[in-house]
Amino acid sequence: MSDDMRKIEVHLRLLWYNKNVFGVHFGGSLYAMTDPFFALMLTYKLGKNYIVWDKSASIRFIKPGKDTVRAVFELTQNTIDVIHENLEKNQKYIFILQCKITDLQSGETVAEVDKELYVRKKN
Repeated sequence: MSDDMRKIEVHLRLLWYNKNVFGVHFGGSLYAMTDPFFALMLTYKLGKNYIVWDKSASIRFIKPGKDTVRAVFELTQNTIDVIHENLEKNQKYIFILQCKITDLQSGETVAEVDKELYVRKKN
């Protein structure tokens, strides 16, 4: 995790309890490794005057995860600025942030995750 909470990298090793019947990463484990991070990062970056919720998510499985996988979550200053700009115009802002799950050794994409987030100012 970066000091400014703009980047988090998560690794998931392939172990007996997160394998599926085919011996590769269970899809639920792949999704679970991505679940909280964008909402937590935004909550930290935006501060206590904002509410951040996960609204929905989708995952596209590209190829089997056969080894340790990683997901990198990044928030750019541009993303934060766009959120603030939209909240100046509207009471709430709904948007999608994406991350890829990749094989740590080969760098190949295992899955892509879209997280739909809801942000609003507290009353």
